[in-house]
Amino acid sequence: MSRWDYLLGTWRELDVPDGWRAEIVDDDGVVLVAPPSDPHNYIAVRVTRTLNKVLPENWDVYQTLGIQMARIERLYMPDLVVMPEAVVLDPERTPCPADEAELAVEIVSRSSMDTERKKKVWGYAHAPVPLYLLIDAWDETGPSVTLYEQPGNGRYNQATTVSFGEKLTLPEPFDVDLDTSRFPLPDQWPTA
Repeated sequence: MSRWDYLLGTWRELDVPDGWRAEIVDDDGVVLVAPPSDPHNYIAVRVTRTLNKVLPENWDVYQTLGIQMARIERLYMPDLVVMPEAVVLDPERTPCPADEAELAVEIVSRSSMDTERKKKVWGYAHAPVPLYLLIDAWDETGPSVTLYEQPGNGRYNQATTVSFGEKLTLPEPFDVDLDTSRFPLPDQWPTA
């Protein structure tokens, strides 16, 4: 049995508490991720509403959907992922291959800053996931949203960042403006 098969088997057998998620984000193995806060969930809803306006009938926005990158031995559970329904419903592709995703969205929590800003940018680029949206209320330069595009050679070759309050255009296949004006600022997030 390969190391990846072992890790994936371990992940499948976990009895994760309600609201928690399990991911394989680096070489250390399976990591449990705490349930999100209310501001986190609110942002997820705002993004989902925007995406649902433009998605084709056979694509959906998923929360708590594991996506795997077997080649680099990673399994992430993005806050949101846009995936064709045919992939999600195919029992032979569970967890779903990350390279089938159209968009992965991560909403940074205080406890997940390094993972989502560094490890997941690297992982999604290696998958490759064509678009990675990083929503970061904790950015040192001010709350921001960054869209990573054009993955190649294990990195994203283009990134566009806007501050909370501005609009960010998601390119084809979405071709929609994401309005970030209602995203909660850091003082609206729980302190713990």
